[in-house]
Parts: sequence; structure tokens; C-alpha cells
Amino acid sequence: MNNNKSSFTNPQILSWLEYFSKKSGLDIEKIKLIDISKKKKNLIPTIETHKRVLVFTDAGDPDFFFNLWNYGLGDCDIWFKTGLEPEGSVKICKLAEMINTEIQEPSVMLIFNPNSRSSYRIGMQNDNFSQGSVRYVASEIRSIIVNKLHLDDQDTICIISGESIAVESAMIASDGQIIAVEYNKHDRFSMEENITKFGLTNVTIVEDTSRASLRNLPVPSLSFIVATDKFEEEIRNLLKINPQMKFVVYTLELDVLSDILRVFDEYHIARSEVIQISMSKLNRKNVFEAKPAPWIISGEVME
Repeated sequence: MNNNKSSFTNPQILSWLEYFSKKSGLDIEKIKLIDISKKKKNLIPTIETHKRVLVFTDAGDPDFFFNLWNYGLGDCDIWFKTGLEPEGSVKICKLAEMINTEIQEPSVMLIFNPNSRSSYRIGMQNDNFSQGSVRYVASEIRSIIVNKLHLDDQDTICIISGESIAVESAMIASDGQIIAVEYNKHDRFSMEENITKFGLTNVTIVEDTSRASLRNLPVPSLSFIVATDKFEEEIRNLLKINPQMKFVVYTLELDVLSDILRVFDEYHIARSEVIQISMSKLNRKNVFEAKPAPWIISGEVME
């Protein structure tokens, strides 16, 4: 794919939009448009949250339809047409019937998702993810963490040792960038699996927070950190690239909490909030089972 210039001109895109609107009988404003021939974008989350998506794409991904089917979108209806101009007949079928089709030229498709959601799936169950070496937090706790990040769709965020947080953040910050720091080789591999599984194109995986690893990447405005013995080094490195960085930090350990507060004070990071999340769930024996109760510490550098 060409990441700099769209295969389709603006007049062509408008012609295609009008073409499919007339063919389907839909009002133009009810069709979500996404051009992935110009720039890689999160197609799967877009289809998941819209009933009708008009997709402009280019040649180059032999597994395009297979990946959509593999995610669970096989029941979607698809109107498919190759070429740059809206002329000729349209192939209409289920997406599942297209899994062996390779896109070999610029193409346009209108995808109907009867099971679309009105919002992104935040707080997904852990078994939806490929899991690395660290046990993921409960989905309910993850929902609170993502809420505390206050993400916008164009944010750039650094997420350290938080695979599931990175996945859900990438869905929200769909036009931004996620820098996922994973120290463990196996965790980097499972992060790559999650990127593929959820069709994410805005996640970059790095192995540490060194200047060399972060060079040539967008500068994050916010960092989420699962605190370890590397915490102070991470804070120091991140403040070098953005002295106004905001932080949200997670820990289950009381002694680590004390160290977080010390590092915040030493680096003049004002604590805006410190909370502990307690949660219990009813198990199969009808007994409430307490889950780990993490501390979440938010802060930003004082002016």
C-alpha cells in the first residue's frame, strides 16, 4: 500500500460514494468511509462499530478477506468492485465467500455489518487476547484503567508492559499511535498476534524506552506503565523525549507504590489521583471471589 498518496482522487471517492448510495438506496450520511489505500487504518474496529462501511483499498494484502473472516465478520454482506471508476457490475455476497480472494488492484467495497456495535469494545474478556508472560488484569479493571487514560482519537500513547491496554487504546486512538514497550521476546510475539487479530495498524512495538528505541517515533503525550524495578529509568527516559508527559501507573505491590510516589516527587510529577480498585466476582460455587486490588496513580509534570 502507498502510505503517502491515495490510489483514489477526491472526485473518484465522491463518485463511488454516490454510486453505492444509489445502488443500495442508502443516504450518504449513513455510510462510513475509510480509505486504506492512502494510509493504514484500523479497519476491523471500524467495521465492528458501523453498520455500513465503504472501504477503498489497494493491492498488496493477500489475506485481506481472510483476516476479516477470521475475526468473526464472515456474516457481513459485501458489495465488491475493482477499479478506480464506479462502472460495471458489482459482486454481492457474504464476506465468508471472499476468503480466498486476493485484491490485485485498487478496489472498493461496501460492507454491511448486521451485528455492529455503537461503540468500541472496552473491557473485553481476557480470553479474546493472545496472552504473553503476564496474567492480564480483569476486564472490569481494564475498563477503569482505559477510562483513566482519557484518550482522544488522535493521541499518541506509550504503553509499557500492558498488552491488553495497548489493544483497547489503539481502538480508541484510531488516528493516533500506540508505542507498546515489551521487554520480553515472548510478549512482543503475543503483542504482534494481538495486532493481527484485531486488525490494528497504529501500534509500534519496541523492546525498551531507550533513546535508540524511541528515535523516529511520534512523541507520546501520555504513558501508561505497569511499574517494575525499571520504573525510575522509564520515567527518566520518557521525560527526556517529552518533559510535559502525563502518566498513569499501575501496581499491585505496596512497596512499589511507595517507590512510585518517591519517583513522582523526585521528578516533580504532581499526583492528580491515587486510587485502589477492589472487585469481587461470583464464582461457580456462588461464592464471591476477591480479585487482585491494584493501585492506579495518575500524574503530570508541574509547570
